[in-house]
Amino acid sequence: MRWITARRRHPAAGYAIVLLTLVAIGLGYAALTGAGSPASASAPAPGQQQIARGQEIFARNCASCHGLEAQGTAVAPSLIGVGAAAVDFQVSTGRMPAAEQGPENVRKPPVLDTSQTLEVAGYIASLAGGPAIPSPEQVSTAGADVAVGQELFIANCAQCHNFVGAGGALTYGKFAPALTQATPTQIYEAMLTGPEAMPVFNDTTMTPMNKRDIIAYVTATRTEANPGGFSLGRIGPVTEGLVAFLGLLLFMVVAALWITAKQGKPREHE
Repeated sequence: MRWITARRRHPAAGYAIVLLTLVAIGLGYAALTGAGSPASASAPAPGQQQIARGQEIFARNCASCHGLEAQGTAVAPSLIGVGAAAVDFQVSTGRMPAAEQGPENVRKPPVLDTSQTLEVAGYIASLAGGPAIPSPEQVSTAGADVAVGQELFIANCAQCHNFVGAGGALTYGKFAPALTQATPTQIYEAMLTGPEAMPVFNDTTMTPMNKRDIIAYVTATRTEANPGGFSLGRIGPVTEGLVAFLGLLLFMVVAALWITAKQGKPREHE
């Protein structure tokens, strides 16, 4: 006890207590946020050979716009810190590499294959980290709640993507793409990275389980029948109102022509 009492009077004792307190707070925060838990495990880290191959592919296909070091240029933003998930989403959906200037959120056939995409994603991730590509367990809809996913989708996504993910127009000439061809991994990556005008839904804003619920709802709507007959693209009341308006207009034109034709006939004298 005398040894402890003597050490407590040491000038550095206060600093040691502060340091230990900060370490304890950090460990407690990591435990509460689930850092390092198996549920948050993502794709394995790329090796040096994969990173080197990704750098070569990047130099051939992407550096002309994004810069040799991915630092960005006048025509394309910096990719430092965007993470592997953003690269995998953009490249796997054919949005990048861009063959020409134009709408960037238009889905096209991918230019790079799966292995090349992962190599470029690994290279970009090696520069400054960022959101990782989700693992199959993270995007699995096993045990997901479609009803909860519908509520979350309507509250956070339907304003742009339509309530069944059919896409829709936005302001300033932009539009939200349809989700009918997006894979569960791509949907998860879009929520993680927020491409184009889409906001970022990180794990603090929306839990991984909630993301899986949304994925379950989006994929479930693709197989639902249309009990009302013609789906009209399943875009909603805009197309339905347009069809009703055009149908009524056609009826009025035909009626006007019929009335005019009847009045134009000469009357027979008895």
